[in-house]
Order: sequence, then C-alpha cells, then structure tokens
Amino acid sequence: MILRKITARTCRVWLSRVVSGSSQERCFSSSVPAQPVPPLAQTLQGYLRALEPLIPEEELVHTRKNIQKFCGEGGLGPQLQEGLERRARHSNNWISDWWVQWAYLESRQPLPVHSNPAISLPKRDFSDWRGQLVFASKLIAAALDFKNVVDNGRLPVEYMRGQPLCMELFPLLFSSCRIPGRKHDTITHHSRARHITVVRNYQFFQMDVYNSDGSRMTESQIHAQLLRIRAESWKTDKEPMGILTSEHRQTWGQAYSRLLKDKLNKESVRAIEKGLFTLCLDSPVMRVSDEKYSSRMAAQILHGGGTHSNSGNRWFDKTLQFVVGEDGSWGLLYEQATAEGPPIATLLDHILQYCKKPDPKKTPLIPLQMPKKLYFNIDREIKRDIEHAKQNLDILINDLDIRCFNFQRFGKELPKQHNLSPNSFIQVALQLAYYKVHNEVCASCDIASQRMFRGGRTDYIRSPTNQMLKFVLTFDDPSISREAKLELLREAIETYVTLTDQALKGQSIDRHLLGLKLQAIEEGLSVPRLFMDTAYGLATHWKLRTGQVPANTDSVMCFGPLVPDGYAVCYNPQSDHVHFSVTAFNCCEETQAETLAATLHSTLCQLQELLQPTV
Repeated sequence: MILRKITARTCRVWLSRVVSGSSQERCFSSSVPAQPVPPLAQTLQGYLRALEPLIPEEELVHTRKNIQKFCGEGGLGPQLQEGLERRARHSNNWISDWWVQWAYLESRQPLPVHSNPAISLPKRDFSDWRGQLVFASKLIAAALDFKNVVDNGRLPVEYMRGQPLCMELFPLLFSSCRIPGRKHDTITHHSRARHITVVRNYQFFQMDVYNSDGSRMTESQIHAQLLRIRAESWKTDKEPMGILTSEHRQTWGQAYSRLLKDKLNKESVRAIEKGLFTLCLDSPVMRVSDEKYSSRMAAQILHGGGTHSNSGNRWFDKTLQFVVGEDGSWGLLYEQATAEGPPIATLLDHILQYCKKPDPKKTPLIPLQMPKKLYFNIDREIKRDIEHAKQNLDILINDLDIRCFNFQRFGKELPKQHNLSPNSFIQVALQLAYYKVHNEVCASCDIASQRMFRGGRTDYIRSPTNQMLKFVLTFDDPSISREAKLELLREAIETYVTLTDQALKGQSIDRHLLGLKLQAIEEGLSVPRLFMDTAYGLATHWKLRTGQVPANTDSVMCFGPLVPDGYAVCYNPQSDHVHFSVTAFNCCEETQAETLAATLHSTLCQLQELLQPTV
C-alpha cells in the first residue's frame, strides 16, 4: 500500500506521476488550456457593476476612490496583477491550489451542513434490510466498475459547448480522505487500495472488494460479505466514532492527534482513510408524509439525522460516502477538497446505468475472508470528545431547516420555447422570490465550473445586476404593461447569460479578486484597502448561495447556507419539472426555508403566466 499525503499545492504534481500511459494521459490531461488571469481593469469594472444593485450611490463613491488608488500610479494593483501573471506562467492553474487551500483546507467549520454536499436519489423498490443489501451490493459493483473505467483510461473526455473539459479530478475520487489539523487540513490519497469500509450501527468494517487474483468481486460475493457484516453489527451500544469527524476542524484535529496515539485506533482510522470509499448502511428512520419525504431524505444523506439516528454511520472526512437506507432511500455524500459536482454526477450516472443491467460475472468458487471489524480503544478523553461532538452535531442539525420540492408546472423546456436560458430564467425567479420575502436584493452567487481549464475548479456568477433589479422592482407594479415586463425579463436574462459566458471563459471577478488579495499576503504586503472596505464585506456576504446540478435522473442536491442569515438553493432542471432544495438556519428569525420555497414556487407560476398568459 502506498500512502501519499498531499496538500492542494502538490495535488497536481502527484496526479502527473500516478497517471501514466498514453490512454490515461489522453483521458485526464486532455488538451485544455491554462486558466487565464483576467485583465485587472476588467475585473475592477465588473466589481463596481456588481456593487451597484447592492449599495447606495454615496457608498459607491468611497469604493471608487479605493479602486482608483489600488490600480493607479503607485497602487498595489499592477504589482499584484504582475505577480498573478507570473504565477500563472509557472503553474498548471494560478488559482485552484489557492482556492482549495483557502476555501476548504483552511476552513475550520464542521464538514456536515457547512461544506459537504449531499445528493438524494429516487427511492428504490425495496423496504427492508434484504433489499437494502441486494441494492448495496449492486451499487458497490457499479462504483468499482466506474473506477476500473477510470484506471484503464477509458473514461471519455467530457465536453462543454464543444470544448474539452479537464478530467483530473476523476482519479482522486477514490481512496482519498481529508485529514484534520489544528490550523489547516491536508488530503491523503492511497494508491492500490483493495478494500472499502462499511459502517452499520456505528460499527466500521474493512471489506476487501478484490479477489486474490486481482479480479473485482461479483455482486454475489459482495452480498455474501454484507450479510456477514450485518450479522456482526447487531449491538447498537457502541460509541459512534464517526461523530468525531463532524466537529469543528480545530477541535477534531486535536482529538485526532489524541486518538492516533493508540496503535489500535491508528490502524482502524487508517483503514477507513485508505478505503476506496465508504458504504453507510442506515437503520430505519421515522416515517413521514409523502410531502415531507424528500426533505427528510435529503437531511438523512446530508448529516444522518442526528446522534440518535444515523449520524454515527458517517466518516465526514471521506471523499465518497454512499448511503443506503432500509426503506429504499439512497444517496451520496462527498467532501469537496477533491471532488466537484460534475464529476460526481458522471459517477452517479454510470452507477444508475450499471444498476439496470444483470450481474455480468459468474461467482468464482473462492473462499472469502471475513470482513475485518475495526475496533477502537476509547479512554476518558476520547469519550469526552465524542460526547462534545454529539452535542454540537445535534445543535447544528436542529438549527438547519431543509425544504425540498418538485416543481411540476413546467421544466427547462418552457424557457427554451421562448428562446430564454433555463438557468438564467431560474436565477431571475430566485432573485424575485428573495425580494418578495425580504424586500431587497442581496449578494448572491451561482457556481460556475472552470473545468474548461487545466486544473480548473469553480468561480462565482453574481446574480444581482442592474437589469435584474429593474425587473424585480417593476414586476408587481400594475402600471407597467406586460410587454414592458417581458422586455425587462429578457434584459435581465440576457445580462445573466453574458455573465455566465464570461465565467466559462475564465473572466469572472471573484477568484481574481481573491487571487489579488492572496498575492498581497504571499508577498508579505498589507492587505489592500479595497478588501477592507465595507462594500467588499457586503459583496462577499453571500446571503443566497445557489447551484444548478443538472443530472439525468430525478436527484436533488442540498448543502447549507454560507452565512448564518442566508439561504442555499440547489436545483436540477428536467424537461417538464424542476427539483429544488432550500436550506436556512433556524437561528436567524428572518430566514425560513419553507417561506422561500413556497414563494419560489408561486414566483415560478407567476413567471409562467407572464410568458404564457391565460385568456
């Protein structure tokens, strides 16, 4: 077993070494260009335009002066821009390593809710533990088949708008894990792993998924091993070790150091970290109405439902965790330092296609070793750490409000019929719904992929624009004609389409602004006043975090808000319907997920009426 500890800076160096062979190079190192550094003046002008809908004109005057000093003679702007351009010439990607380090590895917030996204998929046709294990066996076989495709360089290069996409993240999905630290985390990747970890009733098992001859186990073999694990995991009075991974990262980093002082604990933790992925076999949960089922299931995947439910069946640091419940529910939870939504969607699509087929392999007559149960020595300090983690996680879970709904009046085909971008149309609906609830627009970010560049991750598209604000302010005005409102709607959508195009060309503003700030820190300079400005704090206080995750199935992704007084909205548009998830924190009296979800539903209906008025 080869263990490599990798930070964001060394991730791509590692990848270039382990990905060898012409077919793999064609697959993962496809001919995608380097990510450009946008022109400084263009970014600063875009930043000012993004501020205009958010702050009064008198406050903009102060920001304009700061920008003039920043980019004028003697200002730091040109010097920092030159540093970024120099960095771009000597690295595969000038911002991605910094972004992963700053956004993920240095973040000290807990991974559940705050960071790890969850994807809940359509309910399967079983409702007991027997069906659970049969499907789990199929799922494991499907994931192993996908890994085989990746390992053998047979994964087709993906394209967006006719351009090839960077495929570097795919080999990192398996056998990766985030490692907690007191000041910052790191990432480990373990090549040649032959096992997964299975957790049931808070108990972890190391389960080999390859035979002695190197062949992948068949579904029947995997099923036999899962039956063994079920037979060995009846007792539920075990300490939920996985709860520790839900803690504040500094707290977990300290507990991690104490935990690994014991040899047995270290061996068990390493087995979890080295596994290809983790399978969580969840126990039955309280039945709810059909209306609340999708929300409850999203919550189960996201955080496990609490310490009295299935939260102990998680290892939140693990890059991939498949969750299968006894009631037919299932989904995927992933850690973002080494994973993004689009590669995860590709993985899930492969799994869904595989699950439609019969087991293609005959079961060899090979005796199977019993899956290895992972034990822990729990002293007084670790027991205390677990109790604190349980309390904190339950507080976090109780604070999160989740509302999922399937909007069935129309899907992405309706805006297409009117030559409108479906994603931009939904973004307008979100801004309008937020305004209806809060009587203001807010700093909002939509996630844009940067995979058209080598090593690219994400950037933000800022939803509030002057055109968007103008439409929102006039929408409920009866003195404005329908034709005028339609024209304002088109202008708002076209403006957002332009911003999207800029982001997909690497010309968005937020990663560039972050890069300028981090470059100043890198050079040992004071942080420029531009980033100490009240306007910058307001512009980056993301009250509305959104993300389109298109998939070939009726799945729904969910994640928590970025700020205490904000929302997170994720959507999956299908041809004739759209799946939404809305989250908010209960600690903020001004934000309610249920209210925004209901308002979004009615707003979409109103927009349909605007496009297609009834006689």
